[in-house]
Amino acid sequence: MEWNLLIEKLATITFDTVLWIIIIGTILVIVMDNRNPVKTLAWILVLIFLPVVGLVFYFFFGRSQRHERIIGKKVYGHLMKKPIAEYMAQPAAQLPEDYKRIIDLFRNVNQSLPFEDNSIETFTSGDSFIQALLRELQQAQRHIHIESYIFEDDAIGRMVRDVLIEKARTGVEVRVIYDDVGCWHVPNRFFEQMREVGIEVRSFLKVRFPHFTNKVNYRNHRKIIIIDGRAGFVGGMNLAERYVRGFSWGIWRDTHLMLKGKAVHGLQTAFLLDWYFVDRTLISAAKYFPKLDNPGTSLVQIVTSEPVGPWREIMQGLVKAVSEARKYFYIQTPYFLPTEPMLVAMQTAALSGVDVRLMLPCRADSRLTHLASCSYLADVLRAGVKVYLYQKGFLHSKLMVSDDLLSTVGSTNMDFRSFEHNFEVNAFIYDTETALQMREIFLQDQRDCLPVSLKNWEKRSRSRKVAESTVRLLAPLL
Repeated sequence: MEWNLLIEKLATITFDTVLWIIIIGTILVIVMDNRNPVKTLAWILVLIFLPVVGLVFYFFFGRSQRHERIIGKKVYGHLMKKPIAEYMAQPAAQLPEDYKRIIDLFRNVNQSLPFEDNSIETFTSGDSFIQALLRELQQAQRHIHIESYIFEDDAIGRMVRDVLIEKARTGVEVRVIYDDVGCWHVPNRFFEQMREVGIEVRSFLKVRFPHFTNKVNYRNHRKIIIIDGRAGFVGGMNLAERYVRGFSWGIWRDTHLMLKGKAVHGLQTAFLLDWYFVDRTLISAAKYFPKLDNPGTSLVQIVTSEPVGPWREIMQGLVKAVSEARKYFYIQTPYFLPTEPMLVAMQTAALSGVDVRLMLPCRADSRLTHLASCSYLADVLRAGVKVYLYQKGFLHSKLMVSDDLLSTVGSTNMDFRSFEHNFEVNAFIYDTETALQMREIFLQDQRDCLPVSLKNWEKRSRSRKVAESTVRLLAPLL
């Protein structure tokens, strides 16, 4: 009996010793990685107070991959040849002087090319987006490329899938990329039915233990659709019924764009780069970049960001845009967990007299994320940022507009996950007509909002404040 107790005690001591050696080693790796201090501290706290759970979470979600490249320079250069040729063929673009540095920033860190003379159609409901999408898909003659974080096996997903199957049977090339985590619960049969008719379907960063478990946190959050290289969709809406029907407690309010013009080359390039990553097939034929007319007047850049490589492209561009705003900067986002540079930029702009407005949902689809978002509101309210809580339903829109000239719509939320962990895409538009339209959309939504004052915000219960502050410690990990 004594020997059993001794062996049990030695086993416990050995386990604890090994565990803490691993934890200390992991903490050293995190510290030496020179990350954002807030994020570093969050991981250290999790590892110390929840050691076993912390190690599991770090193994799946914490390891940094920013030193890696997912696409080699040679392949990237080859895929960029056609868009660059189209860009060089257009007359010298008249870049707006106020935003020339932002445009140059995106070209330097993202090779994002500004294309003139695009038309833009804006959708603020799932109904209007799906109707336009189905109309354009039915007109496809050569190819359809779809990339979506969620492609749901529901009424909307099946409707889109059936159109894709119908077009594939007529000889149209169809390629689909879906995110493996975003579609975890979608039955494989849903995608197999597409494969059976020749549609090429690939999942992005398939998560299978033990391979790719360190990338489970790096998800493809992009929403890109290209039809025949002539029309492209980008924005916040996935292919799922809830984007049309909403919830029992309110509508789903989102923003999506349809682009026509050479900016579609930017969406095509983003898709083909992701296709190379998932399929290792280099597609760069001229037929995917057809000659296009000039259907509109908007100057557009398609900007992508990813969790690998040295830069956080979209976040850096937004920090620059907020910093250079002179009159106003309006923001719609479902989640507000800003990085330090973004938070300081908003506070500085508001303190210098810029009309900075932030619109969030009054009720969100994730309680934890919403609590963390609320913990930041006092920080911006004290600086003079005007905060509005949308009450008509769930606000999922990722729309920003500034000074009647710059606007952006895409997949990027204003949070750590979008800025640092996800693969994202946004259209940045430099055009007064579009900016005024986006401004009007924001102001229309503002009528369905509850304005928040610092005085009233500070009156919320102590338990609520404690919950928000506690969850905020984990904000860089959410």
